[in-house]
Amino acid sequence: MERWTGRVALVTGASVGIGAAVARALVQHGMKVVGCARSVDKIEKLAAECQSAGYPGTLIPYKCDLSNEEEILSMFSAIKTLHQGVDVCINNAGLARPEPLLSGRTEGWRTMIDVNVMAVSICTREAYQSMKERNIDDGHIININSMNGHSVVPQSVVHFYSATKYAVTALTEGLRQELREARTHIRATCISPGLVETGFAFKLHDNDPERAAATYESIRCLKAEDMANAVIYVLSAPPHVQIGDIQMRPTEQIS
Repeated sequence: MERWTGRVALVTGASVGIGAAVARALVQHGMKVVGCARSVDKIEKLAAECQSAGYPGTLIPYKCDLSNEEEILSMFSAIKTLHQGVDVCINNAGLARPEPLLSGRTEGWRTMIDVNVMAVSICTREAYQSMKERNIDDGHIININSMNGHSVVPQSVVHFYSATKYAVTALTEGLRQELREARTHIRATCISPGLVETGFAFKLHDNDPERAAATYESIRCLKAEDMANAVIYVLSAPPHVQIGDIQMRPTEQIS
């Protein structure tokens, strides 16, 4: 990780869960981390914790609604002005709404598309352009995917979410191919976890907190820190090694 010291990483959805754990880990390894979310209160608190812990990097909170392209473009412009540009882009932000295919609300589907697919694509494009204009040839774009992007489970509330994650699988491989066609050494990776103990289920089942809690109590789940460790592993790989996808589940998870 020494080669990333002092370089700039963008982590979307950095206020809680996987995003917060990844941001903390990158700061621990000496990176300048721009952590974005719709609300930055928790990121500001995390930044203060990182500073008081004496971590060598810094965490810069940035307020951004990823469902709004103008806000994303404004964020990349600010990063360019203040920090030259992005060297590592971690597309972590994602959400699921309980909207089945036969009865779901269009609004919920559109929200998932906007955040899980469109924001990932826009951030990826802007990160690549940032690298290209500065002749950065060793950058990395990491998409936090899901095992739902590799198999469809028989739970109607996550079928549309699964479709958005299948899109992330395709986008990551398409990105890898386009980066090769562009003759760069910028790498693309996705990390696909099973159950991770975060606030994810509580947002999915926001009308049924008992069901959400039961999701994490049935087995010993992955932790956000396990995901952060996977990100560090990916970034630590030698320049000639392209890690395409890490699929990781709790040992006790069945599907």
